[in-house]
Amino acid sequence: MLRTRVGYAGGSTVDPTYHDLADHTEVFQIDFDPARLGYADLLDQIWANRRGGRSSGRSQYMEAVFCADEAQERIARARGITAPIITGAAFYLAEDYHQKYYLRHDSVLMHELADYTPAELVRSTIAARLNGYVAGRGTAAQLAEEVARFELSAAARTHVERLVARR
Repeated sequence: MLRTRVGYAGGSTVDPTYHDLADHTEVFQIDFDPARLGYADLLDQIWANRRGGRSSGRSQYMEAVFCADEAQERIARARGITAPIITGAAFYLAEDYHQKYYLRHDSVLMHELADYTPAELVRSTIAARLNGYVAGRGTAAQLAEEVARFELSAAARTHVERLVARR
C-alpha cells in the first residue's frame, strides 16, 4: 500500500462534504503497487478485515466496492463479493480533518510530521503506513522491515515499535 485517502463517491452531486453528503458513500481510496500486491489479493484482505454489518439503509455507510476500471470490476465480480460493485464513480477527497484519522490522534507522530502540509500528509506513503500501525494494523515484523525508510527520530521510532508490540 502506497497511499490512502478518505472521501466520498457514488452520489449524484458534485463536491460533497461531510456536512452535505447528499447521496454519496463514505469511502477510502488506496494506491498500491500491483507488482507487490495484486488487486484480487488487495480485495481479499479488505474484505476479510471489513467491519461489515453496518447497514443503516443510508448510502453514507453503504458497503460497496468502487472500481477504477472494468478490469478491476471483473476481478471484484470474480471474488464473489455480494455488496454492490460500482465502476467509474467520481472520488471526492474528504476534508483534511478526516484524513489519517488515527495518526492525527497520536501527538508523538504528529509532532514528528509537523512540517507536512495537509496535502502532503494525505499524499504521504509514510503517513499512510504510520496511520495503519497506530490503528492496530501491521505486525512487529512488518514494522521492522520498513521502519528505517520512515526516517523517524529515535523517540518516534521507539514510540511506534512500542505501539505495535502491545498487540
